[in-house]
Amino acid sequence: MTSGNPAAAVLIIDDDKVISDWITNVVTQLGHRAVSAPLLRDGLKRLQSEPFDIVFVDVHLPDGDGLQILPKIKAARSSPETIVITALGHPDEAELAIRGGAWDYLEKPASFDAIKFPIIRALEYRSERKPGNGKVLKRNGIIGDSAKIVSCLELVAQAADSDVNVLITGETGTGKELFAKVVHANSRRAKKNFVVVDCTALPETLVESVLFGHARGAFTGAETSELGLVKQADGGTLFLDEIGELPLSIQKKFLRVVQEHRFRPVGGRREMASDFRLVAATNRSLEIMVEEGRFREDLLFRLRTIVIDSPPLREIVGDIPKLTTFYIKDLCERFGIVAKGASPEFWQIMSAYPWPGNVRELIQALEKALISAKEEPILFPKHLPTYIRICVARSAFPGRPLSPETPGQVPSVPAAPPKLKEIRQATVAEAERRYLKDLIAYAGGDKNKACQISGLSRSRFYTLLKRYRPDDAR
Repeated sequence: MTSGNPAAAVLIIDDDKVISDWITNVVTQLGHRAVSAPLLRDGLKRLQSEPFDIVFVDVHLPDGDGLQILPKIKAARSSPETIVITALGHPDEAELAIRGGAWDYLEKPASFDAIKFPIIRALEYRSERKPGNGKVLKRNGIIGDSAKIVSCLELVAQAADSDVNVLITGETGTGKELFAKVVHANSRRAKKNFVVVDCTALPETLVESVLFGHARGAFTGAETSELGLVKQADGGTLFLDEIGELPLSIQKKFLRVVQEHRFRPVGGRREMASDFRLVAATNRSLEIMVEEGRFREDLLFRLRTIVIDSPPLREIVGDIPKLTTFYIKDLCERFGIVAKGASPEFWQIMSAYPWPGNVRELIQALEKALISAKEEPILFPKHLPTYIRICVARSAFPGRPLSPETPGQVPSVPAAPPKLKEIRQATVAEAERRYLKDLIAYAGGDKNKACQISGLSRSRFYTLLKRYRPDDAR
């Protein structure tokens, strides 16, 4: 009894020998090879040494939580499909598994068919998948090879091969517009216009005119007819940055434009057509805005055919050296100065700082460092903004009381600090992350017990767990 696919390799990470043997039995009856590992560290070691097509991983293991290592499994050279298995299924865990890229989420004990069919479908998908159809993706400045960046680029490739609507989410400064430009640059529309609409800068009284254009005499001051941004994007890509700021009064009209690709200019008598491809971005939760009545649900449905979540720097720390190297070289060329190297201590601070302002803040910090270094060939920590060095220095001594201020000492003035809102968000995020880490350690790795102790709802607890993924969560 085989699936019709060539023999595949399946890794089973589970400390329950009965379950592991049962999955092995199903795998071998399908004509494939099965390998078992009782611990996460054993499974990850096997992934590093040999290729696998599918990985079954238990959620609760003696040395960790299977959900926490989904990115590491995906990042393996063979990029296997992952099927999560658990003794006690829960909707929040199921959501975490799917968001983590899992192929399926199964509850123990699973029947022969419940195990067989995900294996068959996953292998069919792998055999039929043609990565990029042999096409090399133009990154155009997207730097990094972490699992999250690679996952984003896979979605970019999917989006570029079609004309479906794309929604790019992520914090301020994570490069959402850059991802939009890469989608455009790799699409059939690459030679046409890429039109940017900054929804935060649209005055509500003129938003219709800006988007749809206007006829001569449509309002005071309209001395000539003007094409709107929607028409300017005809044949190309229309990028709506921070679409959450689009006035609710306009959202209904814009929904029709998205559906029909037709619109009427302000004061115009005839409708116009525009063959644009829509890409939108937001740093806000549109789902929450829908619940609050501030964003149309039907418009959200239209926007998110493909969703690309641009990761913050704190979640792709391994990419920071590559990003830093790229921007040092780029800025040196832009400033007309000789290329510079950097000391080990400089790299340590770059990786240790949480970067609440993300790539945008990183670029500003490097600009300051290069200006401070002047003709010096090597960058040192002293060249970085003072507030970054202070933040990293303080993080080395957590929980210690503040020392009295030295009389007459004048505090340093930070150079180009991020917005106060970003600092607050970073501070809250760090506090929540540390709380989760301590809480789960106190509960001995038992997440159910940790949830009860916290007083949080299961939904809220798992949302925080998904967001911060504390390293020692069990």
